Amino acid sequence: MELKKILVGIDGLKAKGKLDIEINKIENNSKNVTKGDMFIAIKGFSTDGHQYVNDAIKLGAKAIMVEEGCELKTIKLPEDVTLIMAKDTREALAICSCNFYGNPSKKFKLIGVTGTKGKTTTTFMIKEILEKAGHKVGLIGTIATYINGKMIEESARTTPESIELQRTFAEMVKQGVEYVVMEVSSQSLKLHRVDGCNFDIVVFTNFSEDHIGEREHPDMKDYLESKLRLFKMCENGIVNVDDLQGAKIPQLFPNSNIMTYGIDNYCDVLAKDITITNSYVDFRVKITDKNERVKVSIPGRFSVYNSLAAICVVKKLGIPSEKVIEALSEIRVPGRSEMVPNKKEIPIMIDYAHSPESLQNILSAVKSYTRGRVISVFGCGGDRDKGKRPVMGEISGRIADFTIITTDNPRTEKPEEIIKEIEDGIKKTKGNYKIVVNRVDAIKEAIRMANKLDIIVLAGKGHEPYQEIQGKKYPFDERIIVNEIIG
Repeated sequence: MELKKILVGIDGLKAKGKLDIEINKIENNSKNVTKGDMFIAIKGFSTDGHQYVNDAIKLGAKAIMVEEGCELKTIKLPEDVTLIMAKDTREALAICSCNFYGNPSKKFKLIGVTGTKGKTTTTFMIKEILEKAGHKVGLIGTIATYINGKMIEESARTTPESIELQRTFAEMVKQGVEYVVMEVSSQSLKLHRVDGCNFDIVVFTNFSEDHIGEREHPDMKDYLESKLRLFKMCENGIVNVDDLQGAKIPQLFPNSNIMTYGIDNYCDVLAKDITITNSYVDFRVKITDKNERVKVSIPGRFSVYNSLAAICVVKKLGIPSEKVIEALSEIRVPGRSEMVPNKKEIPIMIDYAHSPESLQNILSAVKSYTRGRVISVFGCGGDRDKGKRPVMGEISGRIADFTIITTDNPRTEKPEEIIKEIEDGIKKTKGNYKIVVNRVDAIKEAIRMANKLDIIVLAGKGHEPYQEIQGKKYPFDERIIVNEIIG
């Protein structure tokens, strides 16, 4: 594509060199540059892409984009290479990527879901309903990217970098996708990864403290404002009015067409007569013109909220109620409050909870509806935040009826040392616990202890089909392991 066409829509550019040259592809990683490419230098958290401009030129870049304020003296610019300066190269990368791939998000309906919790489950629910109604669907999120029911690749982050995102969108267009459902993280909004995307419907699930840190958001105000950018990009919104911040959104965007959902407050889509057990939820809700009974095999009050968000989306899209009911009754989200069917009929839940907040949320949720004991099986990952280990031990000791401390992904650390740090926290409580270092043996022990009134929560691994030990990933799918033990 011609360089000047790639740059359409970016204000305040300065250029030195020809703009009528052909560009083979755009790259923001200098290592991937080949002859005839355009390299866009991005200031990252750990490295600055401007340091690699000369490397990109040596590899054959025809055009270089840098950010205002960078050190131009260090760039050795040949006469036949065009230099472009932008106010913000992250923002420019997103617009260039949209242009280069032909603005693919205008060729299907794009649904964006943001919020602190529930994004993954809600996107999967929307995907399942649309597929049940016979549509071709793409999904981009924390677990993986899917096109027409097939997993394309596992995800490195919730929302991909803009260039990767637009490339994926273009592939979805090629494969005839009609709807794309995407998790939109606050970080992706703040860092312009979704700039230029043509959203048809956006969803706000909830808001609570998370992602505050040096590399994410400095405070809660910045975190919320980043999420609200999504509503500036689309007039069709859906919000949870039982959430304090969600309830404010209709007033903040009075000109938008916003549908509301909830359980406790007046709203457009209200769940009534809710039943929560240790293996499912069911409730009444008006999907089209009459109240319907909806059953979802993901237990917990949060499951009702996620279902309502998905129902609002498909209501706006005119999907028949019978397809909604059927899809939600069959939904399984990999590693998110996922119930594992087994011969003993013991409620066994796999959940990706691997932070103090997520462990507290899942254990509190199951505690509220389980008639028997909550048996918590978890560990902590190696080479990661050590401070959370005793905190998570204390949480499990306080909420669960019995905790089995075991191994997660120890990576390069000794599992016994990680477990010791978790144990330091659980000792602060009166909680009953046991240490079983081998995770398979820990699951066996939990199953041996449990009956049909109890619930086992296998926390931390979630959708991951491996266990990482000393730099190597070994097969470890907890669904398979549970059924092998019981079988």
